[in-house]
Amino acid sequence: MAGPVRSLHAFTLAGLPEVHPGDDLAGHIVAALECGDERLAPGDVVVVAQKIVSKAEGRYVELADVEPGDEAKVWAEKTGKDPRLVQAILSESNSVLRWRPNLLVVEHVRGWVMANAGADQSNIIGGDGERVLLLPVDPDASAARLRAALEARYGGPLGVVVADSVGRAWRVGTVGLALGAAGVRTVADIRGQLDRQGRELKVSIVGIGDEIAAAANLLIGEAAEGTPVAVLRGLDVMDPRPTGGQSGGQ
Repeated sequence: MAGPVRSLHAFTLAGLPEVHPGDDLAGHIVAALECGDERLAPGDVVVVAQKIVSKAEGRYVELADVEPGDEAKVWAEKTGKDPRLVQAILSESNSVLRWRPNLLVVEHVRGWVMANAGADQSNIIGGDGERVLLLPVDPDASAARLRAALEARYGGPLGVVVADSVGRAWRVGTVGLALGAAGVRTVADIRGQLDRQGRELKVSIVGIGDEIAAAANLLIGEAAEGTPVAVLRGLDVMDPRPTGGQSGGQ
């Protein structure tokens, strides 16, 4: 017997300004919603690109202020990267797992495996190539603050996911990753449930948070789109806990 028809509606917000340290991200999102004659509804999930969260939190490193250590110099020689940039990457990493020219694959201090510890120099105003943007210190906390501010404006429940793009082993291309979440169930352990033939599922755990991030990234984009926030409507993923527990590589 077929299940009920399900649907998902997703849209981006136009008119978001360039984000600067100390900016009120929730205020920017509310203004963009109102400009588009939209408002958040209970159950909506707001997916926010990591980059604007990091910008608002001032997660910049000025390479002119970085003194590379011996390890950074060794990796810089191997990869051909600026040793100051390598030092910024190593400072955000537990260990280097793989490398090739111009790339370090590392275990981030919060547990994610990613290229260059998420340190990024694209879409950054100022610095003339001498500025690097790092990931948020605590993406779950960032998501929780945004959720609280948006629920204060629209009511709830609402969910927030802080998303980034990462590569995957033995696969070409990047996909969305949920770095942090609040109000959203990010993992569904469906072991013990039955499939359509009545067989018990033994190993199935669904990464809902990452699937939400990947869906939103199709609209948010990766280059010059200028749409770093998406709203997903129609999902049944609300979680009353303070955060979704995505940080730390979970």
